[in-house]
Amino acid sequence: MKRRDFIQKTAAGSALVAGGLSLSSFAAESEVKRITILHTNDTHSHIDPLAADDPRNPNMGGAARRATLVNKVREQNPNTLLLDAGDIFQGTPYFNYYGGELEFKIMSMMKYDLATLGNHDFDNGINGFYKQLPHAKFDFVSANYEFKNSVLDGIVKPYKTFVRDGIKIGVFGLGIQLQGLVDPRLYKEVIYNNPIEVAQDMSRILKEDEQCDLVICLSHLGFAYRKGSDKVSDLVLASATKNIDLIIGGHTHTFLKKPHVTKNLDGNDVLVNQVGCYGINLGQIDFYFEKGKKTAEGRTISIG
Repeated sequence: MKRRDFIQKTAAGSALVAGGLSLSSFAAESEVKRITILHTNDTHSHIDPLAADDPRNPNMGGAARRATLVNKVREQNPNTLLLDAGDIFQGTPYFNYYGGELEFKIMSMMKYDLATLGNHDFDNGINGFYKQLPHAKFDFVSANYEFKNSVLDGIVKPYKTFVRDGIKIGVFGLGIQLQGLVDPRLYKEVIYNNPIEVAQDMSRILKEDEQCDLVICLSHLGFAYRKGSDKVSDLVLASATKNIDLIIGGHTHTFLKKPHVTKNLDGNDVLVNQVGCYGINLGQIDFYFEKGKKTAEGRTISIG
């Protein structure tokens, strides 16, 4: 897949309108609640900014700059979640030397709330990932990876819920098929289950059983694939499920200037977003709630 093929084609708009209520209608209401979702994906152990002579993104990114931006957003809205869609590991000598310790420590200092696993997070084996977990002061979720009989059994949960300003938010994770991408000796007993079937169950549980006001999928499936591919992508997932409000994606390193908007099985809008790779960008989605109705707007913030 050529990631640049999707940059313009998928930047369909930043506003998601639900329940027939426009964003401007909220401005006059005093009871509007705003939930901010910040997100990253495929940071690949990039702690420092890219080199000044980088041919595509010179001097962009850097964990310190990201932390500054995150703190500014939190100052503006304390009701903020910071999420990551996987592939935290692999890509610079920091990972080769520290094995993921530094990445987890820095994300913990930024106060990430939740992350999912990407295929490269198995590069030091499931035991290598497990070894670094004491440095992660945040949780991991993955609903379609079955960890029974592995060291991660009971540690990586299918989903997690949060409450911010009275709004209940449910977040579940989905991972890509590891077979063919990762040496079986590295992921060992981990079993991959169909992400669409799992997402249908998870979204129902979060919406109906957990009574969540906002349902988010942290996905490492990939944004989209060429026509005829049998791979499950975020766009396929969005159209084949119900109750998901936002899919935060990874894996394909897709640079979107704005979230893509697509229809689910019920004909409702779903936001799908991904912000490239290497910590160059930070995604921001703001959801506005008023009297049971919600709208959203999103943007990609360049870090440089």
